[in-house]
Amino acid sequence: MGKKLLSVAIGLALLGGGVYLGSQLGSNNSATIVGGADRYAKTASTSAAVGSLAKSVGASGKGKVHDVKAGESIQAAVRAAVPGDVIRIFPGTYKETVYIDKDDILITGVIEQGQWPTLEGERKLNDAILYSGNNITVENLLITHYKGNGIMGQAGNNFLIRNNRIVDTGVYGIFPQLGKNGLISNNIVSGIEDAAIYVGMSDNIHVNNNEVFASVAGIEFENSRHGVIENNLVYDNAGGILTFITPGLPIKTTFDLIIRNNFITNNNHVNFGAPGSMVSGVPSGTGIVIMAADEVTMENNIISGNKNAAIAITDHDSFPNITRDPETDPKSDKIAILNNVMYNNGTDPIPEIKALKVATFITGNVDIVNAGESRGSCILNRDQYQTAGLSGYGTCGFSTTADLVTYLLPEPVEPRPLGELDKGKLTYFGVCTGCHAYNMRMIGPPVETIQALYMENPEGIAEYIAKPEKKRDDYPAMPAQDYLTPEERLAVAKYLLGVDNHGIFHDPALNQNQ
Repeated sequence: MGKKLLSVAIGLALLGGGVYLGSQLGSNNSATIVGGADRYAKTASTSAAVGSLAKSVGASGKGKVHDVKAGESIQAAVRAAVPGDVIRIFPGTYKETVYIDKDDILITGVIEQGQWPTLEGERKLNDAILYSGNNITVENLLITHYKGNGIMGQAGNNFLIRNNRIVDTGVYGIFPQLGKNGLISNNIVSGIEDAAIYVGMSDNIHVNNNEVFASVAGIEFENSRHGVIENNLVYDNAGGILTFITPGLPIKTTFDLIIRNNFITNNNHVNFGAPGSMVSGVPSGTGIVIMAADEVTMENNIISGNKNAAIAITDHDSFPNITRDPETDPKSDKIAILNNVMYNNGTDPIPEIKALKVATFITGNVDIVNAGESRGSCILNRDQYQTAGLSGYGTCGFSTTADLVTYLLPEPVEPRPLGELDKGKLTYFGVCTGCHAYNMRMIGPPVETIQALYMENPEGIAEYIAKPEKKRDDYPAMPAQDYLTPEERLAVAKYLLGVDNHGIFHDPALNQNQ
């Protein structure tokens, strides 16, 4: 988003003379019925019993057991393991980064008399656990004081991340990137400068029964599809739950998400996000933020004590300083607000919302704000909320998502055979795009800027990846990615120099698409 704050962008959207909200103030679309009972109808693939959510995710645990005790190396056990093996980590302090590039590995902590196995980054190491294998389980670990990520997935499918305690691990707590079919459950995550749980460019993800607090964002779904976010405790963050599209990434959509049965309370923490990052502009005090995401349904959430608003819905057109992606639909469409409990929100909103209340004669605290056009959206029992900008919303023709239990797949995703180009592509998607969009600023500079600087020098990028140096004051230092092999670093460097805004690789030597 650059340096323009989200709060300023929302303010311009709300108050600008040409903004869609202004045309909505005199209209009322409540008589229009939107959607029907079949929207979340029960199917064989989405109605599995809740107790069987982990059926198609995680490791088999059928192989040899490797015990790791205080003073020993977790990574050494991973190197010795083969698919199917179990690595049991006993209480102790382990100062290392663990990289899992094999399939079907179960990492499990052994908790004895209240003592947890602890991965300690000492604020020197970048990441605690990085996995690129499929069918990985990570559970029962205390992870703290890393600079980048607590647990990060790099294009690994069928993952299970559960029952971990993650505190102060830098940018992200739990971060699956470019994965499919994953369950994130029963984790406690706090003190994260971007998102406690961040789902990036992933499909068929279920996030439930987590506690996330004291972070900039509690839970984020970015450029991801087919997800359920339920039964989480989300409090004391700057923003509670965020669903959005970041322009310039290879995956161009966010849609088909259900946010239900969550406690989203008192998300009024000071925003301490990295300057220039997307979340650094989230106004403190917002329960749910939806930006350019489609088909997001909110049901049975208790949303209270968020000083700015319970729910804020906006689009890319409302952001004067965002770099538009012509391949991305900028609007938040087919939003559905079903029955939720909202109270004591909007007690101290940003100045622009205060001005909006004056201009539209709203005397109470605003629960829900919509800035920008939202097509095919609906709200149920709208009079139970104080709203602004929702006159164009119809009335939902359905009242529950209960028949849809999960979007997890009934069977695991098959492993992928990988060639050199595939390794570069997956590393680019799974690592680089976490901080770099193609043509806009994220945490790091745009990919097209890197392409211009290095042109035909992939070796230079590969060397920088292993030993980065801070070069620009307006960007944070890049953490070393030296856990990648020299071959992987060179492969991703070549791919980065040939990729375009669609995520398609163009071989400069052959002048053709790959």
